[in-house]
Amino acid sequence: MSTDKYDIVIVGAGPVGLLLSTCLARWGYKIKHIDNRPEPTLTGRADGIQPRSLDLLRNMNLKRHIMAHEPAKVYEVAFWDPQDANKGIHRTGTWASCPRFIDSRHPFTTLLHQGLIERIFINDMSVHGTEVQRPWTITGFQNDRKDEAYPVEVNIEQVETKATETVRAKYLFSGEGARSFVRDKLGVKIHHKDPIAHVWGVMDGVVHTDFPDIKMKCTIHSNYGSIMVIPRENNMVRLYIQIASSTDKDWDPRKQATIEEVQESAKKIIQPYWIEWDRVEWYSIYPIGQGIAEHYTLDHRVFMGGDCCHTHSPKAGQGMNTAFLDAMNLAWKLHHVEAGFAHRSILSSYETERKLVAENLLNFDAKYAALFSQRQPSASEVGATSHNAEDGREDNEFITAFKSSCEFTSGYGIVYNPNIFNWSSEHPAQSPLFQPKGTKLKSGRIMHPANVTRVADANVVQLEQEVPVNGSFRIFLFAGKPSVTTRAVADFAANLTRRRSFYKAFERRDIASVSHHERHNPHSWFFTICTIFAAPRPAIEITELLPAVLARYRDHVYADDVWDQRVPNASAAAHAKMGVDQERGGIVIVRPDGYVGCVVKLVEGSGTVDALNEYFGAFTACAIGRSEVQAQL
Repeated sequence: MSTDKYDIVIVGAGPVGLLLSTCLARWGYKIKHIDNRPEPTLTGRADGIQPRSLDLLRNMNLKRHIMAHEPAKVYEVAFWDPQDANKGIHRTGTWASCPRFIDSRHPFTTLLHQGLIERIFINDMSVHGTEVQRPWTITGFQNDRKDEAYPVEVNIEQVETKATETVRAKYLFSGEGARSFVRDKLGVKIHHKDPIAHVWGVMDGVVHTDFPDIKMKCTIHSNYGSIMVIPRENNMVRLYIQIASSTDKDWDPRKQATIEEVQESAKKIIQPYWIEWDRVEWYSIYPIGQGIAEHYTLDHRVFMGGDCCHTHSPKAGQGMNTAFLDAMNLAWKLHHVEAGFAHRSILSSYETERKLVAENLLNFDAKYAALFSQRQPSASEVGATSHNAEDGREDNEFITAFKSSCEFTSGYGIVYNPNIFNWSSEHPAQSPLFQPKGTKLKSGRIMHPANVTRVADANVVQLEQEVPVNGSFRIFLFAGKPSVTTRAVADFAANLTRRRSFYKAFERRDIASVSHHERHNPHSWFFTICTIFAAPRPAIEITELLPAVLARYRDHVYADDVWDQRVPNASAAAHAKMGVDQERGGIVIVRPDGYVGCVVKLVEGSGTVDALNEYFGAFTACAIGRSEVQAQL
């Protein structure tokens, strides 16, 4: 009897497993995806989508499905602290959820039930031929290499009938959550930062109250404990309510409380206001602790992500968002290895990049959760904060920590360290054209948003969203002024089409039959080229200004003629926001997940493409550019 074979087996249908499955299904991989629950999440769990994650979902064409559920949107956070003389709580200030100094398309946190989010991914997977097999669980696995192409054997079992199945796969991924069978079997330990010091209850429901900020995200500190208020869809609200602290005389980290007991605590904390529950949809108790896995993989065949690798308090709204980016980071790297574009060695960067993000998250969360759980000083002890701090009064420590962390919690503060994808002076590519003077973009950080006019149809579009999540590197050719860069652009195109250039080396095998309507990948599955001229749209004639290889991307030719308030005096705002010379242009390489790989000066001759050959040659699976000559010696 033959054993079924899959490109990947994914265990767990939470956010991390579903986004990974969605990407790989779209890119044509054969997936066995199992989950031990009979159906998607019905109540509770994660609910917050941060601005950077919403950018990603829009890039996957899933944002509109999120918004169809009319989620709550948090633009501001209100801070409530104790008054003097036991008068209860009062509002001491507000602060933007995503302040103006962060250049975001979506300056708000989106709140929607995790189960609805899961179903959006599941529906998309189904369109691309992948279903979640339920309720099945993993019972064993081993990377025995008995089949060189499918080295991992995976044993699974139907939870109810106990039927069993054995399959083989190229990869196994655990998105099981904090209680991971795969992690335990691998012997990977979780390191916890500190002992549990606080126990919290979380309750979803519909309430009736005179508390004025029930429709906003609020942090409430009182003499009776603390609450966080999170608005939700369909008139619901989530309340995080402090139950116990290590400073209590009867401290018990395993303390339990009934719904009624937690509601009574909430009523005390929220005084002088009142609150009643029309209904409770979900309730749970959890201790606060921060833990991180020693490794995300041991052999680059069995991987883990999401809560399987990092646990923390939910109040900063990072769990699902970190899981999304874990999955995206791994998805494109697996794709590039299996599609023959990159060396297998690139898979080691999944752990190094994503574990660093998790470590930074845990450090932030430990401080944030501890401050939130502490009693905050009263107004007379510190002084109230105002929205714009014009009165000069001092914020308390919790508010200060919240404000300083906004870039990180929004998702835009994530920085990947230098490696083969994120250029630095230590990179194997050593051309002097990298990181030209004046560049504002940083390798390993997200590309700045910019509005431009698409030449083909005169639509004003969001440049960073124009190339969807398709597994391709995005090559942004900022072409400056046409009168200045004509020769440089022509030379760039000519060198792109040289036989062993990075671009020509990965030309599509079916290029002769590619549809005239193919927008993003007419020549290569691994590159999409966008050309942006520092000129008004009427001055741009695509076939006159661009050689054929660039003109073929006619739907990705843009005029940089849209004013931007962040660079109000710039004649070409997109060039200016990137720090690219507005006359002479430059090249920006963006990874498939939206993070900047490198910036290269645009020059006449072969120098620009030579530099990019060096950059891509550091990780591609075949010799390109000058490396071809070296390989023959």
